[in-house]
Amino acid sequence: MLNASGNIPKGAFLLPLTLLLIVLLLPLLRNFVLPSLNTHAINLQTRETRKCNVFSGNWVPYFKEPYYNNETCPFLLEQINCLKNGRPDREFLKLRWKPHDCELPLFDATEFLELVRGKSMAFVGDSMGRNQLESLLCLINTVAQPVDITAKYTSKDDIFFRWWLVPDYNFTVTTLWSPFLVKYKDSDPSGRAYYSETKLYLDEADEAWSRKIEKFEYVVISTGQWFFRPLTFYEKGKVVGCQKCEKEKELNYYGYKKAFRTALRRLEGYKGLGILVTQSPEHFEKGAWNEGGTCNRTKPLEEKGVYENEDIVEALHQIQVEEFNAARQKGLPLRLALMDVTYAMGMRPDGHPSKFRPGSAGNNLNDCVHWCLPGAVDTWNQFLLYLIKFHLQTL
Repeated sequence: MLNASGNIPKGAFLLPLTLLLIVLLLPLLRNFVLPSLNTHAINLQTRETRKCNVFSGNWVPYFKEPYYNNETCPFLLEQINCLKNGRPDREFLKLRWKPHDCELPLFDATEFLELVRGKSMAFVGDSMGRNQLESLLCLINTVAQPVDITAKYTSKDDIFFRWWLVPDYNFTVTTLWSPFLVKYKDSDPSGRAYYSETKLYLDEADEAWSRKIEKFEYVVISTGQWFFRPLTFYEKGKVVGCQKCEKEKELNYYGYKKAFRTALRRLEGYKGLGILVTQSPEHFEKGAWNEGGTCNRTKPLEEKGVYENEDIVEALHQIQVEEFNAARQKGLPLRLALMDVTYAMGMRPDGHPSKFRPGSAGNNLNDCVHWCLPGAVDTWNQFLLYLIKFHLQTL
């Protein structure tokens, strides 16, 4: 439209120009604003799953040497030192975990130690947590030697509470024994008899770890193997149920569920990163551990392969995931991570010590619960490094 003087008004150019700028800048504005809005709204596990679920994959051939061996690592317990105990095959060492849609980086000990420099980490739970800890010590030892400083904290000489320091990086790591995560009283004074009756106080976190976690930047919770014994459940000081009592043999998942709920609630307000490791499968075949059960396989199962008692493992795994999600929804989106090892380890019946353990001669007991070192459990520490790096990126 022309004005009285025959010229186009200046304002006629402003509206199209403004619209053009909006169209060009809108994608940039979205990229600038949305991450800041979503950083605190999306939990660690969900964000990672959208990118790539590192816990869904398969075991693939890998022919390079393990990170370490039974001669180069001084931290191996005899129980899981399978090569020293005479295991003849090596195929179980020639595999690596490959997620379906991405790569899980190999463990870089120097990178790990740089990330945890000046920090401390506690492994809380039963012997599965200790299994992973010993793997971590062996991995760290490839670049810097951990020093046992247990005497600084306790006069007891046992494997249940131990501390190590990596002086070059001022990194401290410990194992805090708490097989049920909640307060318990075992009828066996040694606490090691499988059939001893145990009282679980399901609404009270075990002080063996719950009073110490504020001293650690990282707490890794890994347990579950002790929940198969005779148990009596208490809440508010009163009996609320039991397992394998009155000649019953069925498992009662109530205690398992409430124990993890209490443990995860204890992490509310925790300033560090809590990592829940899911149920580690056992692979006894042709009988239970005390009935001649074995695990003599030398190759992994195919993806979606079936193993004995898989339904029980899956039930326990499902409970852990449910309790993890419930705790996360209560305000722990960036302070709680799930290390979901159940699926991957379910495919590894070949990874256990089996009969290659101390004292196996003359008895019919096989270890199809713990994991050989070196071996498949080293992958857990690849997961650990991956989760720590992802957590630090979200801060």
